[in-house]
Amino acid sequence: MDKDFFKIRRLPPYVFAEVNAMKARARACNEDIIDFGMGNPDFPTPPHIVAKLTETVVDPRTHRYSESRGIKGLRRALAGYYERRFGVSVDPETEVVVTLGSKEGLANLASAISSPGDMILVPNPSYPIHQFGFIIAGASVRNIPVKPDGDFLAALERAVQHSVPKPVAVVLNYPNNPTAEVATLDFYGQVVDFCRHHEIYILSDVAYAEIYFDGNPPPSILQIPGAKDLAVEFTSMSKTYSMPGWRIGFACGNARLIAALARVKSYLDYGAFTPVQVAAAAALNGPQDCVVEMRERYRQRRDVLIGGLKAAGWDLPSPPATMFAWAPIPPAFRHLGSVEFAKLVLREAKVAVAPGLGFGEHGDGFVRFALVENSHRTRQAVRSLKSFLGRYHNVVEMAEKRMTPAE
Repeated sequence: MDKDFFKIRRLPPYVFAEVNAMKARARACNEDIIDFGMGNPDFPTPPHIVAKLTETVVDPRTHRYSESRGIKGLRRALAGYYERRFGVSVDPETEVVVTLGSKEGLANLASAISSPGDMILVPNPSYPIHQFGFIIAGASVRNIPVKPDGDFLAALERAVQHSVPKPVAVVLNYPNNPTAEVATLDFYGQVVDFCRHHEIYILSDVAYAEIYFDGNPPPSILQIPGAKDLAVEFTSMSKTYSMPGWRIGFACGNARLIAALARVKSYLDYGAFTPVQVAAAAALNGPQDCVVEMRERYRQRRDVLIGGLKAAGWDLPSPPATMFAWAPIPPAFRHLGSVEFAKLVLREAKVAVAPGLGFGEHGDGFVRFALVENSHRTRQAVRSLKSFLGRYHNVVEMAEKRMTPAE
């Protein structure tokens, strides 16, 4: 009776757990930890959205079971958003379903379309649910590159040639978490052409489509003519409107995939609390200046972090989108790996970052900063990191001693 369950055995230990435990111990000792570890937006939800929630929740009729696939008003609001933002028409009756955040939607769609032995193509590194949603569902995962370029397309070709059985679906995520890569419509067009030819579904995650800083707004794969024949796209209210705890997301696109997701959900949930759905519709239909303001505040934080670290000797790319910076581990520390480096930074600089290994083995040379501390706190973190980097000989030696087993 003490044997691990089969599906649990397929899940590796949670990489972030060790760093999180260290963080909790430090805070228990009243240490001030500047936390860039989790992508948990710190901005309050805009007042007009909260006001709609409080207005609706006093009506006792809204306290009953909701609709698993989402109330009609919210599905229509999402369709309106796609029309305004991307110029894409989706049918709110057959091509849209409301999810309990995009994470739940991805996991339930994985369960709906996967059988044991099915092959799914997932970038590495990637947001964990992109891979483990399918692993939990019993499928097999083959890793492909993240960067949306010729190497990605070549990896698709190799995967079709060398995978038995042929891949069922490919996961895309642009703007990407954790790397902040952004895709173009030309890239999406090539992926759609390839997947149509080989009869492979596309699952696109655009949760960060409204957090962009440079150039044009990130596109949707559904802008490609015919993409709805094989693609479904997930998005979320969490980042765009700073509503992470509200747990509202969406899937839209291919009617067959949407129907499969809706059918699985009908067995698992009754939908989000109706007042939350009404407030989410108010967010999509209402004034969008709150989104512009949020985007600018993330941009300011990005510039403070990237500029400050560069001046401190840690040069990392400036992310064009998302609320993350994907930072190569400085050369002097690279041999430690991302988990030990993250623990070292937490211990010595009192700054928490996410180890890249948590997003896949190809992320082990990186750590991820989430832009969830205000500019003042970010400057404080930069000063602490500068001091840490300036004495790297000592801290590396100490870290290596900690890693060496006692004889």
